[in-house]
Amino acid sequence: MIEPHAPAPPGTPPPWAGPARLPVRPATGRFLVLACVFVCAACGLVYELELVALASYLTGDSVTQASVVLSVMVFAMGIGSLAAKRLRRLAAAAFGALEALLALVGGCSAMTLYAVFAWTGDWGGLWASGPRWLLVAFSLAIGLLIGAEVPLLMELIQRIRRQDAGGAVADLFAADYVGALVGGLAFPFLLLPLLGQLTGTMLTGAVNAVVGGALVLGLFRRDLTRRARWLLLVANLAVLGVLATATVLVDDFERAAREAVYGKDVRVTLQTGVREVALTGGTDGRPLDLYVDGRLRVSGRDEDRYHEALVHPAMDGPHARVLVLGGGDGLAAREVLRYPGVRRVDIVALDPAVVDLARRDPALSRLNGHVYGDARLHVTTADAFRRLRTSAPEPSYDVVIADLPDPGITASTKLYSQEFYGLVRRALAPDGRLVVHAGPVSSHPRAFWTVDATLRAAGLRTTPYRVGGLRPGSHCDPHSGPRDWGFLLASRGPRPALALAPRGPRPATLTEESLRAARRAAQATRVQGLAASTLVHPRY
Repeated sequence: MIEPHAPAPPGTPPPWAGPARLPVRPATGRFLVLACVFVCAACGLVYELELVALASYLTGDSVTQASVVLSVMVFAMGIGSLAAKRLRRLAAAAFGALEALLALVGGCSAMTLYAVFAWTGDWGGLWASGPRWLLVAFSLAIGLLIGAEVPLLMELIQRIRRQDAGGAVADLFAADYVGALVGGLAFPFLLLPLLGQLTGTMLTGAVNAVVGGALVLGLFRRDLTRRARWLLLVANLAVLGVLATATVLVDDFERAAREAVYGKDVRVTLQTGVREVALTGGTDGRPLDLYVDGRLRVSGRDEDRYHEALVHPAMDGPHARVLVLGGGDGLAAREVLRYPGVRRVDIVALDPAVVDLARRDPALSRLNGHVYGDARLHVTTADAFRRLRTSAPEPSYDVVIADLPDPGITASTKLYSQEFYGLVRRALAPDGRLVVHAGPVSSHPRAFWTVDATLRAAGLRTTPYRVGGLRPGSHCDPHSGPRDWGFLLASRGPRPALALAPRGPRPATLTEESLRAARRAAQATRVQGLAASTLVHPRY
């Protein structure tokens, strides 16, 4: 609650800090300034969250990106606050110019970052980390501008009617924190689902420019010269024009950016509440590729190598009941259902859009063998961790297949934790087997062997193996997908043997000899002395 202010103690105010000539009563003017503080705080937090969300989407490591954005921005806010001390003499004009610049930089930040990622993200060399440095630059610039707001707004409040410093600060920060709350809730629950990142950020910039310009040109216009008023009006109209033009063109921009990221053969793009999904190829003899959040998840050129290596070693034993964690594309289930002894397959997939795509898209459903038409297949769309924890299944699954994103992606970290593998162990039959996709071994050996240490800490015995990710003679760009895949076969009892089921279907890309070579290749990369990853201490 903003309480009535007390008179300021005796003292000589700065020579420029005389009472402002307002077109309204002082109480109304003070309320309007605090309302502007509220809106500016909401806009500032939207810019901050937009940078965190976009950086997490572009690079995958949300913890690191959030830490970088927040720490750089808070540091820059302090520098901006100090720098604004020199602008207090021209507080009204400086605040108007500041808000116009903040609206332009903040409103265009998402589109600029995405454009740099789309068109230059694969350049490599000196520019390999270019998008990350641009993220830091935006965090720094937006933080400087947000930090400069507070001293200027404080000066404007005091110009309306001077009060003691403690009361003024309390009122200012009360409005600021409440505005931050509204902005923080509006971004995930309103702007992101209804407008998307790009349009939502540009709308926020437009609101920022309108409110800042209206406060200065409406309430403090008598503090400005005629030339300053016209310059500020033209600057705000120019910013609004840029943001409006970008908003009109945002659909065309997104299409062009997707083509730059995925190639020109984009057939389907879906922005779900969970992630972005894109399908390319799959027609006229072109191989199908499935992208999730900009990362290649399935390549029609080599997906059989991955899914055969994932599934077939785990099926050497009882396999009447099979649980697939992830794998909403149906490709792991395709390999499982090749075994006539399978009676039931349960898929727990996070994103219903991927499942629906695997059912309905002609190319993807053809690739997965139309498994969703098989009566033995049952699908649940849920978080795998929550599903295993809340359903508390009896130890009834002969085979559990963890077909999940790489452990290095922050959103997947809990699905490679000791707690998660404890839940999986509870669902396994006494002689059941678990197979885990543990990411690329050649580029991330520590992550792979951390998964191994975590499985063993959960009471499972493991057998590692590694399969090459590019088929000889394939034209797949090695930068688009992993050069190899690492897997861990685990069981509750003795260490599982790495073999193919004697009476099972013959894989096209695996033999007994290649499995022995795959085990030797994995063992050659072993990293000793790694600790298990847990929910409270992730180690990927």
